Amino acid sequence: MLLSIALIVMVGFVFGGLLQRVGVPSLIGMMAAGVVLGPTMLNLIDPKVMLIAPDLRQMALIVILLRAGLALDLKDLQAIGRPAVLLSFVPATFELLAVMGLSHFLLGLSWLDGAILGAILAAVSPAVVVPRMLNLIERQWRQTHKVPQLVMAGASADDLYVIMVFSILLGIATGNGWSWTMLPELPISIILGMVLGYLSGWGLVLVFKRVHMRDTVKVLVMLSASFLMVALEPLIPAIPYSGLLGVMSLGVAILHRYPLLAKRITGKFAKIWVASELMLFALVGAAVDFSVLGQAGFLAFMVVVGALMVRMVGVGASLLKTPLTMKERLFVALAYLPKATVQAAIGSIPLAMGLPSGGLILSIAVLAIVISAPLGALAIDYSASQLLGHSHATR
Repeated sequence: MLLSIALIVMVGFVFGGLLQRVGVPSLIGMMAAGVVLGPTMLNLIDPKVMLIAPDLRQMALIVILLRAGLALDLKDLQAIGRPAVLLSFVPATFELLAVMGLSHFLLGLSWLDGAILGAILAAVSPAVVVPRMLNLIERQWRQTHKVPQLVMAGASADDLYVIMVFSILLGIATGNGWSWTMLPELPISIILGMVLGYLSGWGLVLVFKRVHMRDTVKVLVMLSASFLMVALEPLIPAIPYSGLLGVMSLGVAILHRYPLLAKRITGKFAKIWVASELMLFALVGAAVDFSVLGQAGFLAFMVVVGALMVRMVGVGASLLKTPLTMKERLFVALAYLPKATVQAAIGSIPLAMGLPSGGLILSIAVLAIVISAPLGALAIDYSASQLLGHSHATR
């Protein structure tokens, strides 16, 4: 296992650094390193690492969501309110419906299987989007309309909605069914997650102000509390709450109640993210099985691209009657393109559950990662200065 981790770190940094030198986002190099080292090519990653890969990816997501919370001022959230709520489900719904229709008519999938595929593809990747929005915020872009904060808030809630829909559809497909009582679970999960996270953050602030400890220890305590929230979520089914939204709310509470601490520890989380990002994207790359892409073909490519275009229309609908300029709306639409972690995490579940179209669904999920992760990352990195205006960073 140690050899595998060493190879991931060394090859990931080399590939990422080389691509960054030619103007390509380093995450693409990290994903490429995972592909090269993973089971589909050199097979140099210990199977034990692949077994714990989902947990490692989740830990990396927790780190980035904590960073997001520490940068989300409550005043900013109040200012962007309605569009952030709409962005958390409208673009995903547009894309899900587009995938359902396109896959039915182009690939011959049933309406239900098409909807399951749509639920898998509709999730945006916070791991790609959030660090880039944080970078824009940290560079002190003077944004009247708080566009990075808007994208970050909406993208963080998008996954919860999509995974909930996916679970319902999978239950129907496998014969477990569903009831109307499941519908209130989504808003309840969102509200309880935010409340639990905020109260946890507030409690930690009270402890930090009364008990002297180094900032490094405070960071470890925050991470442990976040891991606990996420770990307990599936163990307490009677209380539906979103652990990941709770993690972000914890960060928001610390910024709101103890802004001096939030500013001090933001840099420490940025350093932790250097290692987390590498492991996250390398392991996503290792999970990609390119052998299944041959099953997809050109029509599957059309499904993915067509759905992404419809998703951009959904973003536009979410931003109607807002003060954002057309350039800012285009930037939000581009920022909502990347997909990676959710597709890698749940793309294989229909196949494992015995759905006849499970292999095709998995291959299209892989194709969506290959197309949208690099495309979305590049679009965000290279359009920000043109669409959001010039940075007024002091450093």
